[in-house]
Amino acid sequence: MAGRENRRLKELFKEFGVQPATLAVMAQMGFTVSTLMNMKDDEVDFVIKSMIEEYHLELLVGEQFGIKAGVRAKRRALDEEMEQQRLDMLARNGDRKMNSADEPPESLLLKDGLGPPRDSIGLLGFTNHPGGSDSEDKKVVARKKQKKRHSKEFGEDGEERPREHPFIVTEPGEPAKGKKNGLDYLFDLYEQCGKFLEEVQQIAKEKGEKCPTKVTNEVFRHAKLTGAGYINKPKMRDYVHCYALHCLDMEQSNALRKVYKERGENVGQWCQACYYPLVLLARGNGWDIDDLFNRNEKLRIWYVPAKLRHLCHMERIKHGE
Repeated sequence: MAGRENRRLKELFKEFGVQPATLAVMAQMGFTVSTLMNMKDDEVDFVIKSMIEEYHLELLVGEQFGIKAGVRAKRRALDEEMEQQRLDMLARNGDRKMNSADEPPESLLLKDGLGPPRDSIGLLGFTNHPGGSDSEDKKVVARKKQKKRHSKEFGEDGEERPREHPFIVTEPGEPAKGKKNGLDYLFDLYEQCGKFLEEVQQIAKEKGEKCPTKVTNEVFRHAKLTGAGYINKPKMRDYVHCYALHCLDMEQSNALRKVYKERGENVGQWCQACYYPLVLLARGNGWDIDDLFNRNEKLRIWYVPAKLRHLCHMERIKHGE
């Protein structure tokens, strides 16, 4: 058992410059790959500190960063693998729905005036325009009711109230109505995250610590501590690709907003529609979606969503490129 765990540790850190002697001490302390995957960043720091102070191990600076980088890389790989499995299932369900449909869904507005191909719509999960069969409408209503039942929370008065989506589809410059916020406000939240990242980087420099280059949990915690509790990871993670389209092709982003506003579609449907233009942009860039993010001043601080990367991969295979 010990030999197998040692091999797993070596496999985990083989590309991150961690020496065999360091891995031997880590195994001696009883740490396994599974244990490391379930540890927070500060707990990994404690492991490194323990190896230095208690085991008098002279860890190179590169090894210390290598241990952290290896753990983070493995976490991302596991998260992406789970996300791909989920997307594969959604893609298969989407293809089955498209094969059984009598009419193709209405085209999305793209820069050249053409909509995505029928099979791409099935893969990317775009919604049909209202007007489908009665049985399909009943299924949609049933799903909405079920989702509403599962998304209740308790208010300050102790009574249950349904959780509502915080945004509505608005055109550029259009103020939102009621208690919900428009898309201009949504994109402004990403701008605020960039400023909070700069503050976190400045604090790290003053402490002599490593500066984060991406918007991480540390940035969201800092935002909350400064009173911006309305900025949270789940909300910002769901719309990263929408913000990406806004940054990379504002003209197309605005056109898409206008179409979905005129249709009366909800934010969820608009959110799904933002994927396909990004896939086209990636195709025009040799399918390198990471490069598109990294070359943009505002996008480089955000991780490419696993779903977007997976869709680019699927479309690339489909086109044989």
